[in-house]
Amino acid sequence: MEREYMEYDVVVVGGGPSGLSAAIRLKQLAAEKGQELSVCLLEKGSEIGAHILSGAVLEPRTLNELIPDWKEKGAPLNTPAKQDSFLLLTETESIKLPTPPQMNNHGNYIISLGNFCRWLGQQAEELGVEIYPGFAAAEVLYHADGSVKGVATGNVGTGKNGDEEGEPGIELWAKQTVFAEGCRGSLTKGLFERFQLRTGADPQTYGIGIKELWEVKPELHEEGKITHTAGWPMDQKTYGGSFLYHLENNQVVVGFVVGLDYENPYLSPYEEFQRFKTHPAIKGVFEGGRRLSYGARAISEGGLQSIPKLTFAGGVLVGDTAGFLNVPKIKGTHTAMKSGMLAAEAVFTLLAANPEAQGAEAVGYTAAFKQSWLHDELHSVRNIRPSFRWGLWPAMIYSAIDTYLFRGKAPWTLRHKHADHECLKPKDECTPIAYPKPDGVLTFDRLSSVFISNTNHSEDQPPHLQLKDTTVPIRINLEKYDAPEQRYCPAGVYEIVGREEGEPRLQINAQNCVHCKTCDIKDPTQNINWVTPEGGGGPNYPNM
Repeated sequence: MEREYMEYDVVVVGGGPSGLSAAIRLKQLAAEKGQELSVCLLEKGSEIGAHILSGAVLEPRTLNELIPDWKEKGAPLNTPAKQDSFLLLTETESIKLPTPPQMNNHGNYIISLGNFCRWLGQQAEELGVEIYPGFAAAEVLYHADGSVKGVATGNVGTGKNGDEEGEPGIELWAKQTVFAEGCRGSLTKGLFERFQLRTGADPQTYGIGIKELWEVKPELHEEGKITHTAGWPMDQKTYGGSFLYHLENNQVVVGFVVGLDYENPYLSPYEEFQRFKTHPAIKGVFEGGRRLSYGARAISEGGLQSIPKLTFAGGVLVGDTAGFLNVPKIKGTHTAMKSGMLAAEAVFTLLAANPEAQGAEAVGYTAAFKQSWLHDELHSVRNIRPSFRWGLWPAMIYSAIDTYLFRGKAPWTLRHKHADHECLKPKDECTPIAYPKPDGVLTFDRLSSVFISNTNHSEDQPPHLQLKDTTVPIRINLEKYDAPEQRYCPAGVYEIVGREEGEPRLQINAQNCVHCKTCDIKDPTQNINWVTPEGGGGPNYPNM
């Protein structure tokens, strides 16, 4: 099918904080220099913010740089952080520990990251950025010399079995393309291979974050309160922890993060989160409250040593698609935004020097990153996440030494040695985990959770969860690992059916998918390939 095309100076793929910051900074620089610069931004969600999910506590450092008058412009930073608490949980007790310095939130704000991105989108549009929500970038386009030419949106209405031709997507050509797809970007995966961007970098390691938004009783609400926990329900070898943030309007967000390098195939991050809420130190907050929303997403936890090469002919990587999260801070928004700004400045400099350049490489981005406070910040905490492979207590002791004694300047760097899916052990080496049944008041099943994520996909479209080999789910995953996809997916997408009849098969309920990308990471055989569905599908988070 022939596709129409549109030409821009820069195309940004992804409407999260990094992509929006890049677009804003590009237009700011063009205005400062009195130059014309056309910038287009694609967002696969139904609107800016629809797919955005984070804790979230925002450190405003980058926002102060990008939009100094953000208060006057009405940025939705309404809840200053007032009180930090860090708890170590056992099954029945909680022990208050000193708050690590990286987790000190003085001067920060508890926010809805989705609403913040909606506001950033307004700022971008006012500067002249063309934003197209509901359009998923499904294909990278290349020049004859192999450099990136732009992207194409997916076809619409093709039909589930390919029996309907549908409408062709649109090609967006650009002198530079900014990939801001978030964690485990579907296009970025191909860029890693084509340009060998991961050569010399450690394997990326990931976590899955699961979150609920609650409205609680006024007498149980403490606006500005921040609580983090470690320990139970995780065992000593599994990385994980929780967050509990009190927003405005009697709202509380609660979430749990599990490192996807866990070993036991019977572990369910979703069930661990539900179990966490029943702890005596936690459950009282939700007494008499009601759950408003639910969501999940993977996050890149590898830190500095896992960041890939950031530039290639015709494009750059920004935000969580490259892995700029500061894990000990549990913050990635200010770092993602800064990466977007640095990339925008390098791209603008490149295009200003040669306005007709097609497919050039903005190498100045890497140099600017290495000279920035962003690099310094990530370098200072680079050893903390990999230390958790030794277990909870050794990691906490080491982290204290690294932080207080070496102040982040230890003369060594701990490495990530394995991809997360390589850490999963066969079922015969592990003990099944018996999770309690949900009560429908404090704890819930997956399908009722997916319902309040407002997730929707047209059932008559090609499946976006693809199997490279259809025999693997039963022949290997079920036989060797007892089909862990049934448990690591937080949305009930994967089911083994037909066991009673002796003919087990994997059923994929793609319409349930909340776009967390966990299956693309944790599948032990790397047999699942997450590709973007039609634009506008997936979750619609109202206030996450």
